[in-house]
Amino acid sequence: MEIISVTKIWDQGEHNAFTDLTAFNGALYCVFREGSAHVSPDGALRILKSCDDGETWHSSALITSAEADLRDGKLVVFQQQLYLFGGATLHNKSEQNLQSYYWQSKDGKHWSSGQGLAGKDEWLWRVTVHEDCLYGVAYHPNEHHGYVALYRSDDGQQYTQLKPRLNQSGYVNESGLVFDCEGKAWCLLRRDPLWQTDERALLGEANPPYTSWQWHVLDKRIGGPVNFIWQGRHFAVVRLYDECVRTSIVEVLPSKAELIECLTLPSGGDTSYAGIIVTEEVLRISYYSSHEGKCAIYFAKVLLC
Repeated sequence: MEIISVTKIWDQGEHNAFTDLTAFNGALYCVFREGSAHVSPDGALRILKSCDDGETWHSSALITSAEADLRDGKLVVFQQQLYLFGGATLHNKSEQNLQSYYWQSKDGKHWSSGQGLAGKDEWLWRVTVHEDCLYGVAYHPNEHHGYVALYRSDDGQQYTQLKPRLNQSGYVNESGLVFDCEGKAWCLLRRDPLWQTDERALLGEANPPYTSWQWHVLDKRIGGPVNFIWQGRHFAVVRLYDECVRTSIVEVLPSKAELIECLTLPSGGDTSYAGIIVTEEVLRISYYSSHEGKCAIYFAKVLLC
């Protein structure tokens, strides 16, 4: 792998972070959280658009909420529409702390009102299209009965728990879900040492109908995973914590339960949470980093070889 280019595409917010990337109607769209700090009540989801393959970007929309800090936006093209998924940390926590939402758009500029989905205090982290259905893993953070659950939607409107307790091995949370050419599902799952000491990531695998899973303990701690299959090999873009914190592309080796670092992007400090577009030769990546001081949004092109 080789870096073709890396450009800073946004730093106008006080804190710019947690990205995703997709292609829709001939343009690129990048979403990220914009707020006054890494955690702050004013978090909003800004959407950028590029019509020239990432050379120039402009703001297309800003999704805000008076009731919550909006975080971790994810973009998905489904049934000829652009979907935006995100989590909300509610200001009024008398009944619940978290709520997952989705918005819809036909042009990337005009968006529907947010619709709630998933269960109470469940954060639907990332949604993946597979065989005309949407799949996503939500996490419920709780010291005593935290878990991740697998959801499925046939129409983008109604979401059903396919596997209510997908995993409960410690503080399981952020995930990357991908399907290989044979239809097998792979779930790369983050763990943090909050309620147990083991912080190593987990890798789950399941065949259709994705209700019976096997899990492997990997050799590294990760953050903000997004994974993809390229030429039959399994890769991911993650935050790595060993030595200096950084955003890197890793290869996932299930047989050895290992993550092999392939390429480090210019990054450091507060960083990662990438979005990707995979083609035969080029991987397009959005991510954020504070290695140049202020947290900013970056767009990279990587030659896959």
